[in-house]
Amino acid sequence: MVFEVIEKDLAGKIGELETRRGVIQTPALLPVVNPVKITIPPKEISEEYGFEALITNAYLIKKHFPVNVEVHHLLGFKGPIMTDSGAYQLLLYGDVEIAPEEVIWLQESMGSDIAVILDVPTGGEATRARAEETVRETLRRAEESLSLRSDPSILWVGPIQGGTYLDLLAYCARKIGSMDFHIHALGSPTQIMEQYDYPQLVDMIVTARLNLPLNRPLHLFGAGHPMILPLAVALGCDLFDSAAYAIFARDNRYMLPTRTVKIEHLHELPCSCPVCRKTTAEELKELPKEEREKLIARHNLYITAMEIRAIKQRIQEGTLWEYLEEKCRSHPLLYQAFKRLGKYTKYLEKFDPVTRGSPRGIFFFDETSLNRPEVERHLSRLEERYLPPPKEILLILPESPQKPLHQGPLYKAILASKLPKKLEKTLHVVFLSSAFGVIPEELDEVYPLSQHESCIEPTSKRSLQLMARGLLSIIKKHRYKATVLCSPRELLQLIEHSIPKPLLFIEWREAKSPNELAEEVVSALWSLVRQLEGQ
Repeated sequence: MVFEVIEKDLAGKIGELETRRGVIQTPALLPVVNPVKITIPPKEISEEYGFEALITNAYLIKKHFPVNVEVHHLLGFKGPIMTDSGAYQLLLYGDVEIAPEEVIWLQESMGSDIAVILDVPTGGEATRARAEETVRETLRRAEESLSLRSDPSILWVGPIQGGTYLDLLAYCARKIGSMDFHIHALGSPTQIMEQYDYPQLVDMIVTARLNLPLNRPLHLFGAGHPMILPLAVALGCDLFDSAAYAIFARDNRYMLPTRTVKIEHLHELPCSCPVCRKTTAEELKELPKEEREKLIARHNLYITAMEIRAIKQRIQEGTLWEYLEEKCRSHPLLYQAFKRLGKYTKYLEKFDPVTRGSPRGIFFFDETSLNRPEVERHLSRLEERYLPPPKEILLILPESPQKPLHQGPLYKAILASKLPKKLEKTLHVVFLSSAFGVIPEELDEVYPLSQHESCIEPTSKRSLQLMARGLLSIIKKHRYKATVLCSPRELLQLIEHSIPKPLLFIEWREAKSPNELAEEVVSALWSLVRQLEGQ
């Protein structure tokens, strides 16, 4: 087994990728080391920052160093090294002076631990015809590479092309996923990320992951800024590479977890890494360019390493969604990508673990929070597994701030009215929920139906849609003889034609006290009993 999953949260996971030079724990970012210009020595990247593996460029090594150079000796690094094939240079310049078969032999001869075939990147701006051509040629080269390999201890990466054409991306993923590769990589995301088209990136990642074998890790090329990493991990990416720490430093750009700042705009260094503890913003600005560049690169690398550790901690806690709530509000287009998760609630629910070692309460902040997989899981199971009790009257009550819901003041006031035993036995109580749609009384202590906090208005459009969906799924499964609905009027308008009749509606308003509402509910119940007895 090359890749073993240890912990899961959403579609993100902590895993162990076994290479011939040691295990890489994922999610992992592999800092890009330019073999021609090394900004931070690879040994320091490993020992000081905790990165277990690096990535460098086999094509650049071929161009600038002697034949048969050993990559670990060249970089002075004993851990796992991944080598890229030169496909990024192909995307930038349109051509590279190396053949696909030569890339295979080159990476084997230099001792790569993880190697990439020379695919043909689609890019973010390709026409449909060009995208189809890149997919065909990438698949041809992938198939050809299988017979060219001679070292079985190398892990081979099969890139997926198709760019923004999701049908081509899915086709490429299925085809290359059927071949003998150990890792897959989503090709062509760099231009998408440079344009901040994060919603498109969400579509691409999910499309790729849905069409690949689940036991193979997914690498996202060129993603290294801390602001995008949590979302990519939550969607199912396991490996990343980036030269951003060094490239940004050359341009005097100082990374922070949610943004990047030019050093001329820095008055303080809002970081406690070893670099920032030993200098000030003014001192950093006054340093010679080369020295300043190295210090900023070191700081940037610390920020990146800290982000990877933070993501792992969140996965262990089971709070990766809450982390996305925080991080994705750092940029409007990143928040738009976060909202795009509403398109993939079933996908997230499929991978998100149902139980955790130490479950904790979950939070709902606004309608975007309703895309959490727990909401889809609850409503799907109501539709697929729940069977209502054989009772005659459906009583639908608004949610209570108290949990469990049957301890709320409205329900207590209804019970205190001393309903006759006959009525109690025929009554099925269902609570509305701004977070979970509807919660049958007999389920209201099941995690997380009572173990959550929400500040979402019960009249919000999305909450009303969830309430309607949940109620309709219950109504379809049992022939109730009558209904009492205590809810916002907007909900009545959504379900009025489907709800069992006779129906007595009581409009819920915050201004009413629980006792006032209870009196109206009890009166409505008595009225229904008399109607049913009259029948």
